[in-house]
Amino acid sequence: MTAVGGLWRNWGRTEAVRPQRVERPASAEAVQRAVQAAIRTGMRVKPVGAGHSFTGIAVAPGVQLDLEDLNGILDVDLERGRVTLAAGTHLHQLPRLLRPHGLALENMGDIDRQTIAGATSTGTHGTGGSFGGLAAQIVGLTLVTGLGELLRIDETQNAELLPAARLGLGALGVIVDVTLQCVPAYLLQAVERPEPLQATMESYLERSAAEDHFEFYWFPHTETALTKTNTRLPLTAERKPLSRAGRWVDDELLANGVYRGVCALGAVAPGVIPPFSRLAQRLTGNRDFTDHAPRVFVTNRTVRFREMEYALPREAVPAALAEVKALIERRGWRISFPIEVRSAAADDNWLSTAHGRESGYIAVHRYYREDQREYFSAVEEIMVAHEGRPHWGKLHSRDADALRAVYPRFDDFLAVRDRLDPDRRFENAYLRRVLGP
Repeated sequence: MTAVGGLWRNWGRTEAVRPQRVERPASAEAVQRAVQAAIRTGMRVKPVGAGHSFTGIAVAPGVQLDLEDLNGILDVDLERGRVTLAAGTHLHQLPRLLRPHGLALENMGDIDRQTIAGATSTGTHGTGGSFGGLAAQIVGLTLVTGLGELLRIDETQNAELLPAARLGLGALGVIVDVTLQCVPAYLLQAVERPEPLQATMESYLERSAAEDHFEFYWFPHTETALTKTNTRLPLTAERKPLSRAGRWVDDELLANGVYRGVCALGAVAPGVIPPFSRLAQRLTGNRDFTDHAPRVFVTNRTVRFREMEYALPREAVPAALAEVKALIERRGWRISFPIEVRSAAADDNWLSTAHGRESGYIAVHRYYREDQREYFSAVEEIMVAHEGRPHWGKLHSRDADALRAVYPRFDDFLAVRDRLDPDRRFENAYLRRVLGP
């Protein structure tokens, strides 16, 4: 299906474009035909998922491929616990799709609006010192290259390309399906507690290594961290889910409804932010419940924001966070959004933020109606000084020369790009900045 392009905007309202043409292929062959047509007419082409990247990675000024109709399970290998999904399948659909097969993702992030191809291509991750991001769970994929060819990449076919293609930024081709290594479905016991910030920072390295999934949030202008510790349990364990009313009060009324109002007020009257942050840390983050893993991993977020996140060598996180705290105090900024601290295991994907090192993550946010540039720029200086790698789907200012210095296999990735997309059919302004011409 082809249409004239209307205005496309991403979720964070940081990017907008009016494509020359929008196509909605419903099969791998239709994607291939769309790419071949773009080749014949000399146009650039980009797939778009849910638009949850804050960067311009999915911006398509030429042909935009909307993969919404490329959806669902294509194959299940129960013996090996593997599932092949069409590229446009959204993460929030996976619990329903995987449950009949007794399977689940090994790890998830806290937002599930993205498509599987978009989330893996940008390096989406959750938390857990022994667990990798979504791309680390890929054992195979199929893509349409810049030459218009349908290419299968897995452990037996073109295996040398897997470390590049699992997390390819959309620069190597249009992914049409992804094969994931799943695990037996499981429960998570979630313990959420307010704790002293200093003690939490001091225990971060130990807890991020010892606990299954540990993270914490710090509201600037307070001395309290809201810790979240998720422990994996078998499905036979007792479920103790949150009540519907309790979940609504905490996750909808307070976390979204009241918080949206405070952010909007803080944008015009910043003085309300510090007292609200102190109130928020007293009202939230004190729960203990057990439920199916996706219901624990995922949080519904409707307050619109902008985000920058950096991956650091894990041992650098406490010092870097202390520097960010001192920076906010020194500048006298009023920051309404909490800072999020997570972790991930090292992996071998060439452009993974956790490539070759156990990593910790520091994410900063601002309400979308506020100007984030001064805050993000100053925090970025701290992250870069600690050998930080920016999340590909979140705001940052780094370019190819800077990124080459922190990614040992950067030029190997570029060589694969030259092979699969020699004419830069999938290029856009963001990819030119971060990968070079």
